[in-house]
Amino acid sequence: MADRSSDPQALQREIERSRQELARTIDELADRVNPRNVAQRGAERLKEEAEQVRRTVDTAIRLPGEDGEPGPINPKVVMVGVGVVVGLTVLGLMRRRSKRR
Repeated sequence: MADRSSDPQALQREIERSRQELARTIDELADRVNPRNVAQRGAERLKEEAEQVRRTVDTAIRLPGEDGEPGPINPKVVMVGVGVVVGLTVLGLMRRRSKRR
């Protein structure tokens, strides 16, 4: 068997394999940093997190059902939530107004 370093054809094949591997690596990197793909991955992550928050809130605002599953919406929890949102909105508007003066 010939030595790899002295066999021109083996060396050529090794160079070609390295070139193809490098091209694949560059393509993968370009795909990862493509702004459209980055935005799409971010949007997917955001959707997953929003769904998790929705499920958590849904479970928190519902009364326990007979079979252990979430039952009807608890109106007290909803009213407290609405009150908190209204209060924070009023505080935000007041702060904004005081900054203008």
